[in-house]
Amino acid sequence: MLRSMDDLKHFTLTATDGNVGNIKDFLFDDLTWVIRYLVVETGTWLFSRKVLISSVAIKETNWDDKILTLLISKDQVKNSPNIDTDKPVSRQHEMDYLDFYGYPFYWEGNNLWGGSMTPYAINPQYTGYMPEQKTTFKANHVYENLERLHHQKVDPNLRSCQAVIGYHIHAKDGQIGHITGILVEESNWAIRYFVVKAWHWYGGREVLISPEWITALRWVNDSVSVDLSRQKIKDAPVFDSSKELNRQHEESIYEHYELYGYWRGITNEGVKNGES
Repeated sequence: MLRSMDDLKHFTLTATDGNVGNIKDFLFDDLTWVIRYLVVETGTWLFSRKVLISSVAIKETNWDDKILTLLISKDQVKNSPNIDTDKPVSRQHEMDYLDFYGYPFYWEGNNLWGGSMTPYAINPQYTGYMPEQKTTFKANHVYENLERLHHQKVDPNLRSCQAVIGYHIHAKDGQIGHITGILVEESNWAIRYFVVKAWHWYGGREVLISPEWITALRWVNDSVSVDLSRQKIKDAPVFDSSKELNRQHEESIYEHYELYGYWRGITNEGVKNGES
């Protein structure tokens, strides 16, 4: 099921021994378009410090009570590596953080979450894959050790979901609107759509744009470029945030753009049949 980031803001996070705090933002990987971390503002128990919580730590989501249950304790959160959430997160910071919790590195593998398509499947409490085993396993595989050293020197492309809201959308033939929301798949935390509001001369309607169609994301001038024409975007099926987005509506979107749906497991390489 697809969920709006707006619905998740201000959710309370509950550890195994009490509340940790409230969600303030999300960090996504702009290479794979997956939410990797939640930015959480702790309460007075940790001097309102902002901390990162990996999506791997999430056990379940209670949408009615607005609670995310975690498989970690408050002591773990308190003693976890201190990362300044207002600055870019380096790969070394990530490695220290994931090592602390005993999580495998999500960038090592061919799936959205390393060796799996979902974050909970790489959680040691589900798989029994402990950090000691990870160290021993790595020591016996020279190639993977080299890969780890390579990743250690490459900073991740982690971006703030909150910062992207308001970014201008540039079609192939000019600007058309701005981002007003983000829709995420609940099972794997993959960003499936950006909600785009067309400017008033296009009727002010909201439509959905998949990250697959983005050709450039420019942080300097707050803009996103897509390989689509303004007319094509204008004529796309209207998105109604008051209604649940079903597969039928998704199919109509992809049919409009003459592209394959992500649920088919087929990668789109540009727009089909020339017209976009």
